[in-house]
Amino acid sequence: MWCDCNSWPKAARRLCRDLPQYGQRQWQPHFAKTFETYTKLWKFQQENRCALDRSYKLKRWQIGEIASKIGQLYYHYYLRTSETNYLNEAYQFYSAIRSRKYYKSIENEDNPDLLLKKHRYYARFIVVCLLLNYKQDVRELVEDFSKQVLEHKSLLQNKEDEWDMVVMEVREFPNSDPVQVLNAETYQPCDLTMRLLPNSLPPLEKGIRRTVTLGDAIIVGNSPSQMKFSELTIDMFRMVQVLERAPCAFQDPLQRFHKPNPSQERSDRLLKRENPHKYLLYRPTFFQIFTFLSTAVKELPLGNALLVYLSAHGSMTRSSGKHETTEGYDLGGIITNDRKDDNTPRKQTATKNMHCLHPGDLYPFMRKPMLLIVDSDNAKAFGNIPNLFGQSVVCLMASDELPNSLKDPFLHGRLLTNFLYSPLLSFMLVCGIAQTSDQVYEACSQVMGKIMSEIQKAYMRSRTIDESFLHFLGDDFMRLILLRFAFCCCTLRLHKAYKESKFYPKSYPALPDEDFIGNFTITKAIVDIADMLGVKSLFVDSRYA
Repeated sequence: MWCDCNSWPKAARRLCRDLPQYGQRQWQPHFAKTFETYTKLWKFQQENRCALDRSYKLKRWQIGEIASKIGQLYYHYYLRTSETNYLNEAYQFYSAIRSRKYYKSIENEDNPDLLLKKHRYYARFIVVCLLLNYKQDVRELVEDFSKQVLEHKSLLQNKEDEWDMVVMEVREFPNSDPVQVLNAETYQPCDLTMRLLPNSLPPLEKGIRRTVTLGDAIIVGNSPSQMKFSELTIDMFRMVQVLERAPCAFQDPLQRFHKPNPSQERSDRLLKRENPHKYLLYRPTFFQIFTFLSTAVKELPLGNALLVYLSAHGSMTRSSGKHETTEGYDLGGIITNDRKDDNTPRKQTATKNMHCLHPGDLYPFMRKPMLLIVDSDNAKAFGNIPNLFGQSVVCLMASDELPNSLKDPFLHGRLLTNFLYSPLLSFMLVCGIAQTSDQVYEACSQVMGKIMSEIQKAYMRSRTIDESFLHFLGDDFMRLILLRFAFCCCTLRLHKAYKESKFYPKSYPALPDEDFIGNFTITKAIVDIADMLGVKSLFVDSRYA
């Protein structure tokens, strides 16, 4: 066993390199082998700490590197399975490294490669804390990380600017919430979770059965001007949380590896996957999107739906003056990455842009049920998708434009995504409210719950709504999205600053106006929230005077 100890990390790194980029099934054997290798090494080190130190002269940073790799594996397992409890596992390992100061000795090594290991550890730990919404941890880590980068600039030489950029991104990212919610007593920011909680949704009416389940989600972020950190744009970061249940509180300390048969005990508890599997694609090429779509649809079980979320600049096609049409390609689509740094909104051209994802490119994948969300300035290009294969297909689209009063609509996240992420904070955003107290937020949340209940009734009792909506309502995540989308539509239609139709989000098939915008109970409740926030004049109408 002693002689095998040195070979384990190399074997684990090799297995990590062999992990496939996509596909839910192919990666599992690789992960199991890699995870087993690192956990054996960690357990062996914990049980034989003194003997290891004498025989192999293991330094503390080497022990920290083992723990960091296990934390990294837990994070990658979270990405692959969407099980948020794995974030807690990653947090425990990263937190132990910091509390035990395993990387402290690196400062005396004068070795840039070791310093990079520490930098990467901080960046990964910050990402995990952001996803867990541990804001106090994030603030402390950012300060430590910034100080570390500043103090060791001379060692990094050519990579100095790269890490300065990382520090700048991570300082901005935690302050990206549309509205700050402060504790009424301490005036400190509150830690709010936007993930799905048991009380996030109104109960379904009796007789409604779950016909379609959300199986996979492909989340595409291609807005270079948008705030980002670690290949997560702010829009991607928000959609990730929309499609996850809140993690359970963790209990076991790091010493759990001393317990008998711990891996089996924890795998039984954690491998229950209640969240849809997600593919996160940051600035992908067209061919990467196409590959991931093909894989997702191929592996999607019967009765499961695919969610495709697109946050990107639009690419519009100008008419060439000829009469021939190419359905699904005439209005352009959204920009994909062409591996150049000119990823800005393109001018209209008479030819089809090869670095553009057109609506027609999605047609082959509509052989399975699909919920498509397009948050782009050219979302209208996706507004007439034919149902070629008789499957449930719904497309939710952002508005064509936004009022000038809404500043930096892309930098801090697009408006439709904001509403899907946090409808109440987004309501405050469009009303020009930058801060509120936790007490006001809680009071408004009570009314928001009633609004969501009424919107759900509107979906269920409408006589003219397309059946695709009803098929998706049985799944918790798709129901949450559809309820919040309808709330966004109603809010903006009632808001005086959004009085032009170009400011309205749309869906295909369309939501019946008479059941939502014309619903007195819904519209009155929206005005009631505005009244509680002191902005009733932005919405008030003679009907509610």
